[in-house]
Amino acid sequence: MKTAVVYYSLDGNCALIANEIKALLNVDLIQLYTKDEKKRSFMGRMFWGGGMAVMRKKPALRPYTFDPSAYDLIVLGVPVWAGFPAPPIDTFISSAGISGKKVALYLCHAGGMGKSLAKFMAMLSGNEIIAATDFKDPARSPGDAVKQKISDWVKAFGV
Repeated sequence: MKTAVVYYSLDGNCALIANEIKALLNVDLIQLYTKDEKKRSFMGRMFWGGGMAVMRKKPALRPYTFDPSAYDLIVLGVPVWAGFPAPPIDTFISSAGISGKKVALYLCHAGGMGKSLAKFMAMLSGNEIIAATDFKDPARSPGDAVKQKISDWVKAFGV
């Protein structure tokens, strides 16, 4: 099964998960970057990202290469911002043409996941969500527990 992991990672949490999936499975990684990607202070990130999330803005992305027809399974990973999946994934989903695909989802958060997973799933109607999970601060507590959770989760992919 040809698989792609498409993710956005501002602080490295979602990147850690994506790279661990790559270590377990033969997948293509596609990292998304906003055109406005730059270093910001913690408060700057909160205002920038949280404001976009609450206002439901779709930031412009840097160019990337992705053809959904080339994949049997698409894994999408994104952080939670202000109770929403981070807006760069909105931009990606609205332009990528993902429909009729098997999709797995993961969210990374600092403890405030709320209803963001349900919101993420709703963004992908017309697809089969085969697995979904969340990770709390995986980059702050990397190790065997996080690796085991990822390993157990990818078994649901049937790859």
